[in-house]
Amino acid sequence: MRVLGVDPGLAATGYGVVEYDAGRIRLIEGGVIRSNPDDLMENRVGSIFSGILEVLNEFQPELVAMEDLYSHYKHPRTAIIMAHARGAVLVAAHQRGTPVRSYAATMIKMALTGNGRARKEQVQRMVLAQLGVKTPVEPYDTTDALAAALCHLNQTMKVLVA
Repeated sequence: MRVLGVDPGLAATGYGVVEYDAGRIRLIEGGVIRSNPDDLMENRVGSIFSGILEVLNEFQPELVAMEDLYSHYKHPRTAIIMAHARGAVLVAAHQRGTPVRSYAATMIKMALTGNGRARKEQVQRMVLAQLGVKTPVEPYDTTDALAAALCHLNQTMKVLVA
């Protein structure tokens, strides 16, 4: 099973493609799609859409896994900005006919570390361990995207041990 994990953000949308086959998890690709902060909103959202569509076309995942929309009540603008990026990802996945599953940030962290409130460094260490990668995956946008993909594999195939 090939899964595209996405960490949606307007400035930087992280992505990571992993594959589970014959009892092994393998990193296929990871990176970040950036939009220009000086561009109009429609151009920024369009950049994310085009970038995700390119990743979907190249790697042909069976599913997209990404973080649910969340924002602290003190920062509602964060949710609105994230929603723009999520919308671009959802439309790209719809256009390709690729199903999408969303997971709460706490569930993603729990699936990887056993702690729903784990710090980014803890999540990164577990992503590296699960993928057998020695060099840290940078930036955290990519790590978080890979974590979403690994969470999906854990939820559906029970392949991870926190």
